[in-house]
Amino acid sequence: MPGLAPDDSGPGDCEIVEGPASLFTEAAREASKLPQLQAWYRYTRLPDGVDYLFWPEVFESLVSADGRRITCRPLSDTSWETFHTYLLAHVLSFALLKQGIEHIHCTATVVDGGAVGFLGDCGYGKSSLGAAFLKAGYPLLTDDLIVLKEEGRGFLAYPGPPKIKLFPEIARAVLGEGVTGSPMNRYTPKLIISLSPEQSCQTALPLRALFVLRPATARSRGQRVTIRTLSQRGAFLPLIANTFNSVITEPDRLKRQFALAERLTAVIPIKSLSYPRDLAILPEVVKAILAVLRKP
Repeated sequence: MPGLAPDDSGPGDCEIVEGPASLFTEAAREASKLPQLQAWYRYTRLPDGVDYLFWPEVFESLVSADGRRITCRPLSDTSWETFHTYLLAHVLSFALLKQGIEHIHCTATVVDGGAVGFLGDCGYGKSSLGAAFLKAGYPLLTDDLIVLKEEGRGFLAYPGPPKIKLFPEIARAVLGEGVTGSPMNRYTPKLIISLSPEQSCQTALPLRALFVLRPATARSRGQRVTIRTLSQRGAFLPLIANTFNSVITEPDRLKRQFALAERLTAVIPIKSLSYPRDLAILPEVVKAILAVLRKP
C-alpha cells in the first residue's frame, strides 16, 4: 500500500487480502435476503457475523466476525488511490469496532510534537483546515479517521494514510495550482492527494487538543475567528456526534463510545471554532489556533 512503511514488530491486528469474485457473489446473494442500510453504499451483517460492504462501481469487502480479517475486491476501473482510501477508512472502521477499538471523525495535524484534531460533519472544513496547516509547514497526521489510545493521563493519536481529500478549487487555492490528485468517486469532484514524507507523519503522537468546527452561518460570515473553551458537558455531545461510523449502534459499541467521550472530555482541552468560510481567511485561522495552543 503506497505511503505506508513496513512494520516487522509483530503480527498485525488485521489481515487484508484480495478475494475471488465467487466469494462475493455468495455474500451478495445472502445480503439480498436481509435488511440493509439505505445509503450510498450497502451494508449488511450476514448470519455468520460477517459484515458485507458494497460500493457500486468502486469495491466490495467482507469483514470477519472478529474483525481480524478483511477480504476485498476492487470493481470496474477503480483507481488504487480510491480503493485504498475507502479500504483504510470506511471498511477498516468496521474491523476496528469489532475489535473494540473506538475512533472519531477527525482531521489531525502535527503541532510542536503533538496532535491537534479538527472535528466536524462533512463539509465543515476539516480537510481544508488540515491543508492550511500543511501550507504553513505543519505535517498531517490523518484525514477523516483517527484512532485514539489512552496512555497515562492522556491519549495517543495514531496516524492514517499520507493522503488528504480536497475539492479541486480548494486544493489549488491552498496548496498551489500545480497540485494533482485522483478522483475520489463519480459522486463527488473531490480529489485524493498523496502527501510526501515531509508533509505527513507516520508516528503516534500525544493528543494536545481538539477543535469542534461549527457550521457556517450568516452570523459567522460576518465575524472573525472565534475560539471558545467547551465545558466537559458541552464537549460530550460533539464527540458523540463525530463518530466515524454511525452505522453500528449495538449496546456494547455505544457503551464504549460514551466511555471514550467521557474520558476525552476529562483530560483533553476541547474548544469550539467558528470562522467565515472564506479561503482567504484560513491563514488567520491557523495563526489563531497556534496562539491558543502556545498560550502559557
